[in-house]
Amino acid sequence: MDIEQNQAELIDNFVKQASAQKGTALGSVILEATSHPSLFAFSEILAVPTVAELEGTENSVYLKVLQLFAHGTWSDYRSNCSSLPQLVPDQVLKLKQLTVLTLAETNKVLPYDELMMELDVMNVRELEDFLINECMYAGIVRGKLDQLRRCFEIQFAAGRDLRPGQLGSMIQTLSNWLGTSDNLLVSIQEKIKWADTMSELDKKHRKEVEARVEEVKKSVSVKKLQTVSRPKLSSEGSRISTLNLVE
Repeated sequence: MDIEQNQAELIDNFVKQASAQKGTALGSVILEATSHPSLFAFSEILAVPTVAELEGTENSVYLKVLQLFAHGTWSDYRSNCSSLPQLVPDQVLKLKQLTVLTLAETNKVLPYDELMMELDVMNVRELEDFLINECMYAGIVRGKLDQLRRCFEIQFAAGRDLRPGQLGSMIQTLSNWLGTSDNLLVSIQEKIKWADTMSELDKKHRKEVEARVEEVKKSVSVKKLQTVSRPKLSSEGSRISTLNLVE
C-alpha cells in the first residue's frame, strides 16, 4: 500500500477513535497512535475537539504527549521527561524516527556526531543500523551513508506536522521562491530572445559572406579567362608579323 494512503487511513481511524472518547479514555488512543509503526502525522488527532479539551485538565499530560510527537524531538522529551509519562519502547523508537525527520528539514547532510547526540546513540554501528532498519526501510527517508565523511546524505525525507507559527514562515518561503522563479523565467525568456536575435544575425551574416564568396569566385573566373585568352592573341599576332617579314 502507498505510504501516503496508509497514513491517511490510519489518521482517519485514530480521529474516529479519539472523537468517540473523552478524558482518561483518550490516554489509550494516544498511546496506540504514538506507538503505531506506520503513523508519523498527528495534527489531525490534535485537532479533534475532545483531545483539545484535555488542555488544563488532570488529563492534560496526554495532550502534551501528543504534542510532543506532533512537533517535538527526542531531545525535547529528555529535557521535559519529569513532566511527561515514561515512554514505551515503541514510542521511543517513533520519537527518534521523528527526530531524524526534524533534522532533515534544515540540513540535507547530517553529521554522525550530531545524529548520535540527538538520538542518544553510543556508536556508529548502532546509528547506521537505526538509519537503515528503522528509517530507510520504513520509507520515511532515503539517503546515503558516508562512512568516510561520517555523515548521512539525505535525498528524501517525509514531512512532519507544521509547528505553531510555522505556516506563516512557510508561506513567506514559498512566496520568495515564487518571486525568484518568476525573475528566473524572465531572465531565461530574455536570453532566448537574445539567442534568437543572434541566430538571425548569424544567418544574415552567413548569407552575406556566401554572396561575397560567390562574387569573388566569379571575379576570379573572369580573370582566369582573360589571362588564358591573351597569350593566344599575342601568338597569332606574332605569326602574322613573321609572315609579313618573309614576304
